[in-house]
Formats: sequence, structure tokens, C-alpha cells
Amino acid sequence: MINFSDKTKPALVLSGGGVKAAAFHLGVCLALREKGFKFAGGNAEKVKSQFPDDKMTIKTYVGSSAGSLISTFLAAGYTIESIIEAFIEGAGSESFIPKRYTSKKDQKLKPITYRDIFAMNVRGYHPARFLPSLMKKQPVITGGLEVLLKKGFKVNGIFSTRNIERYFREHVLEDNSFESLGVQLYVIATQLNYSRKVIFSDFEESYKDDDVKKVSYAKISEAVAASASLPPVFRPYGIKNASGKENFFFDGEIRDTLSTHVAADHGADLVIASYSIQPYHYHEDMGSLHEYGMPIILNQALYQAVEQKINKHRKHRTELRNLVNAVHGYLKEIDLPQENRDKLMDILIDKTNYKPNVEYLYIHPSAQNYKMFFYDHFSLNPDILAQIVRVGFKTAMFKLRRYKF
Repeated sequence: MINFSDKTKPALVLSGGGVKAAAFHLGVCLALREKGFKFAGGNAEKVKSQFPDDKMTIKTYVGSSAGSLISTFLAAGYTIESIIEAFIEGAGSESFIPKRYTSKKDQKLKPITYRDIFAMNVRGYHPARFLPSLMKKQPVITGGLEVLLKKGFKVNGIFSTRNIERYFREHVLEDNSFESLGVQLYVIATQLNYSRKVIFSDFEESYKDDDVKKVSYAKISEAVAASASLPPVFRPYGIKNASGKENFFFDGEIRDTLSTHVAADHGADLVIASYSIQPYHYHEDMGSLHEYGMPIILNQALYQAVEQKINKHRKHRTELRNLVNAVHGYLKEIDLPQENRDKLMDILIDKTNYKPNVEYLYIHPSAQNYKMFFYDHFSLNPDILAQIVRVGFKTAMFKLRRYKF
């Protein structure tokens, strides 16, 4: 059994993947609560009075795409049951949550409907721009089909996340500012016109370099809408900065998948990461994916790309830990004076941005669970949601059995 009992500041990191990912995360949260974790949320006064400084209380949330929705719900102070009920009731069905797990004191969320998730991108689609260009003769030899599509197909997304923004602004958040929260909330997006990862939160001032941009001017609802703008389904979301310039952002998983470092960089010493993306592994009951058509094959390709990024990220962290331990062991072996040894180790840790006191716990579906792969990403069907929540719960309980908190 792995002992995490010395950890004092847990953080929850939730990745994207549509409604399917949101349901999986909720199942994981139910399992974490079963193990004794509590989820702090609300304004500073509420958090201070109801959630004491406890090593089993989560006060740091990091969310990308669908994970940003669940992270924001929790950071705003809503219970797991109230979030599940909002999804279930949005589909026009009765909740499958037993009454014994709900309380009259729970804040009631407005049901989340398909209309709250999908808003037609009427501003992004202009048939007048598309059709005439198709009618014109095109010199195919100069670029062929790709050039034709680029010149004629000017739609920047089928849907918009403006209804998601409105839902959070009008029905979820009492105060739409990051600084109003009594917990740390970090919403991850990608800047459209630069190759930068974007972190929205309550920063003292905005900051940017070649890789990361920290943004303090966005409202919470705007950040969530930006993070959830998955191309090509949703168009990029525009947010005006302090000077009035509109910058565009899209899905938080594009630039960097599973932003565990954000939690570690802001003081967490136990980072619990939940992600629902797991590529299909051949199963006799389902056969080969080539028989299921292009959408399923595309899903598999995207899942494999995401898995590769996550595994590379985890492998790098493991290799870094092994490197630091090997150097430390060698310095002890050659009997280098303690002062010099400490100084060299401090330099190595600083230059590699290694955080020796931070532990990571990753929770994701089993590769053998082929049903999870085939579940629809955006279905509000209560039976499907219930099954996915159960997958998240069982997966997390199986994983957590190895840990002592």
C-alpha cells in the first residue's frame, strides 16, 4: 500500500471529453468522497466556515474542456449529487441518485439541457460566402481539394459555447469572478492565434511567454466557454482583454493534455488527475474498428494521440524522479560534503522544475472496458450517464485501494 498520509494539500485535475468525461469525473468524485475526501467550494466566507484546513479537503481545482465545467461546479460549492441531477433532469428524466444522498440544504442547479450545451453558430456560418466560391472555376492543379475547402468553407464551428457561458453566468455563479471564490480554480484553454496554453484564474497580473499565458481579465463563465470550445464542433470563443482587444481561445486539451503541473505549481502536494480517454483495445465481442466507420476510427485516432501525450508526460516525470534520485545517490556515494551536495541538488531541482514532494494519482478507464470507448460523448441519456458514472466510481475505487491517505 502506498502511503499518502503525509500529504496536506490535495488538488483535483479534470480533463476533457464531452459529457462522457463529465459523467466519468463525477463517478471519480463519488469514490474520492467515499474514501474521505471533501470538496470545498463557494465564496471565501463559506469555505472558511464550512471547510477547515484539512488534508482531506480539496481546495484546488484544475479543469480543461468538460473538466472545466465540473471543476467550476465544485469550486462554486455545488454537491456531486446536485451536478448529476442537473444533467439527468436536463434530459427530462428522474434522477437515479437515492434520496438518502441528497439534502434540502443542497443548492439546486438549473437542469442542463442540450440547448445549454449546443448553440447554433449563426455568426460563423455564412452560406453567401460559401456557395458562390463553389460555383466559380478553380484551378485544381494549384492545390486541389484542400485549397477549394480552405477558400470556400469558412465555417469556424457548427456550434457556439455562448449558451454554456450564459448558463454559468446566470444559473451557477453568484459572483462571476475568480477572486470571489474561497478556493483555487484554474481553467485551461488554448490561444487560437498563438501556440500557447492559457491558464485563467485569479492572478495578480497577466503573464505570458512562448508556451504559457496566464490570464486574469476573464470572467469564470467566459473561461469555461473558452475551454469547452472543441473544434470543429464549437467555434473559438472570444474574450476581450483589459484594453478592449478580443482574443480567441479554444479547447484546453489542444495545447497540453492533463495539466497536472498547474496544481503542483500552485502548492498542491497530492495531485489527483481524472481522465476518461482510453483507446480501444481489441475485444472479441466488438471485433475490429475498421468495421464501424469513419467516426469511430477518428475517435480511436484522437484517443491514441491523447494517450500518447499523457503517457509521454507521465514517463518524463518518472524519468526525472529517477534522474534526481540517481544523482543524489551518487553524491552520497562519493561522500561529497553535505553543504555541497545540498547546493548541487537544489540547482538540479530548480533547473528541471522537479517537485520532489508532489505525488500524482492518475485515474482513467481500463483498456478492457470497450463499452466506455463506444459511449456517446454528448449524450444526456440518463441510462448512459448512470453507466458512465458507475464506471468512474468503480475505476476510482479500484485504483484508490492501493493508497493510504
